Amino acid sequence: MGATPGLLYVTMEPRQGLSLDQFHDWYNNEHGPTRLRLPHIFPNGLRYRATDGLRPTFLADYDVTDVEHLETPTYTDLRENRTPREADTIGQVVVNRRFFDFVAAQQRPDFVPAEQLTDAEAEGLVLVNVEVSLKDDVDTVEAEKAIVDWYVEEHIPMLSKVPGWLRSRVFRTPSHIEDATTNPVNIVTLHEYAKTNGLDGPEHKASMDTPRRTEVFTNYIAAKSRRTYELFYVFGPAPRELAALAARPAAAAFTTADGKITTTSAPAPAIDAYVTTADGLNIPYRLEGNPSPTAPTVAFSNSLLTDLSMWDPLVAILKARRPDLRLLRYDTRGRGDVPSPPAPATLDVLADDVAALLAALRIDRLHALMGVSMGGATTLKFALKYPARVARFVACDFNVASSEANTAAWKGRIAIAEGEAGMARLAPATVGRWFHEVSMRERGDVVAWMTAIVARNHVRGFRYGCQALWWYDLRPEMKACQVEGLLVVGDGDGKGALVRAMEGFKAGIGPEGVELRVVKDAGHLPMCEAPEGFWEAVQGFL
Repeated sequence: MGATPGLLYVTMEPRQGLSLDQFHDWYNNEHGPTRLRLPHIFPNGLRYRATDGLRPTFLADYDVTDVEHLETPTYTDLRENRTPREADTIGQVVVNRRFFDFVAAQQRPDFVPAEQLTDAEAEGLVLVNVEVSLKDDVDTVEAEKAIVDWYVEEHIPMLSKVPGWLRSRVFRTPSHIEDATTNPVNIVTLHEYAKTNGLDGPEHKASMDTPRRTEVFTNYIAAKSRRTYELFYVFGPAPRELAALAARPAAAAFTTADGKITTTSAPAPAIDAYVTTADGLNIPYRLEGNPSPTAPTVAFSNSLLTDLSMWDPLVAILKARRPDLRLLRYDTRGRGDVPSPPAPATLDVLADDVAALLAALRIDRLHALMGVSMGGATTLKFALKYPARVARFVACDFNVASSEANTAAWKGRIAIAEGEAGMARLAPATVGRWFHEVSMRERGDVVAWMTAIVARNHVRGFRYGCQALWWYDLRPEMKACQVEGLLVVGDGDGKGALVRAMEGFKAGIGPEGVELRVVKDAGHLPMCEAPEGFWEAVQGFL
């Protein structure tokens, strides 16, 4: 038998005493994303708020690729092995969980599902739920067919003439995975409309006043219920709810059992979690800063051998001086393990990783993307490949093309990393090469901090990650760059060689070239070595 698509339809009403902040933090940061991490079961998840003054107030629905999946341990274990926070919160919510089998659908030719819209486009879309029950004395099969035929042949075609109509879907409950002997058959229709629509207008009223409708209701339908909702949240597979988190007490901090997701509420909200790429690699990220979901977002791409913590000094400055910004950091591929089967990284793959991160967090366009070293090359590649996804970029301490000498150097460093001393040997040599002589002489704490970061890098991740820098050349495409950019470099990077190199290619980025700014007394990582000087270089551009 083929798959039976359907819907998981859950209504919820928080009990008195449960704060909405706790309810939304749990649902948006834990419950929903956990399900969206199972795309073979749940391709989407939407949250609605009632607009008719009735209860339950909240509705969540999830399309299901095959309702049979809802009987497998992959799904049932989520419900049976709840975290303590989920158990505590859901115990304070009146929940009605239902499974629907899909029957039929009609939609506008230009219909776009909500999960494919931006949040600004999706939020406020209208959902009308109509549910009819069958009379006790009718033949169930005959009644069900008559009702569905009326919907498909007359009612929905008439609804399609209502201004703002988007889509109508017909479902049946109970689902075939449930016990039909104890659950009467109901037909459920979900009608989706634009924010501005013609509900209760002449076209809508006409659809509810026809001879065939009267016949169907008279002969087969015992009762009808109708609810109206507005969409207010679209799930992705990665938690991003900072607003509700910001309103929670410090004690509300949460960590999953596997340690892969942590949320911190006070003194400032932050989410540490991960996204999974198309090739199965988990990429950690940290989201913090302005908790508003509409705040402009700046993302940061770290250098090879470092992790997202390398941005700590700059992030501290941004939090203090640009509280309007939401800040997103992630560990560039190569920091941790590699996908299976292992594959060398490329700049295309690294740019796609950024796109996957933004998609999982439903960030349609960055205010800025900033990267350094391999992250700088990634940043420029992303601007070239996804110009609609970023308004401006800052690319630091990188080159636009590789060389045979650099490739040979990377192969030598791999040999050191895979040798007996491993990263412990490579780390101090790397930091000594990166940092300015002033840093090496006067910033011992920074040197020790960065050396420890490099020493913790995954050896196999480094082996496959550094190959993104072996054979690449951005020069043929960078003249076509459509995104406003800025280049930054430490004055001592490569003892000044990289300053000269970046001076040489800055005019070739975009139709008019880009500006290069030099940070004094800094080497390869100026945002780490001289954060105030780096901030002075970029603040106006941001």
